[in-house]
Amino acid sequence: MARYSFVTLWSVDAPLDKVWEAIYHSDQWPSWWKGVEKVERIRPAAAPWEVGSVRRFTWKSRLPYRLTFDMTVLRVEPMILIESAAEGELSGTGRWTFEFSGGVTRVRYDWNVRTTKRWMNGLALMARPLFRWNHDVVMGWGLQGLRSVVK
Repeated sequence: MARYSFVTLWSVDAPLDKVWEAIYHSDQWPSWWKGVEKVERIRPAAAPWEVGSVRRFTWKSRLPYRLTFDMTVLRVEPMILIESAAEGELSGTGRWTFEFSGGVTRVRYDWNVRTTKRWMNGLALMARPLFRWNHDVVMGWGLQGLRSVVK
């Protein structure tokens, strides 16, 4: 399996609570985040990112493929962090962290995963830069959509 570590940094001119709410309510991502095709509740919980809850995410990227994986919530500290584990076509961990200073909310996403699709693993050596570029495109779409919903 090929391993990837991505760090995404977003700066948003909006209050922390608005940014937190937009990211916290992942069921709404398809309405504002291009590339998020579907979010399904697999193990429902009272709150979207409640520890132990599971969501299935289907993503479409700039490249001609889709990825589907389940995210199990491991840890939540309101307005500070959300940590979860991925299983499926990607396997690993994701961690959102939030900070607010000077009217700007800073969001960091650490995504440490390995691919489980045979074709992705087979192409990893040659396609790694392309997969990184693709990840950055999808995260750019997320920042663009987030800015539009927290105005």
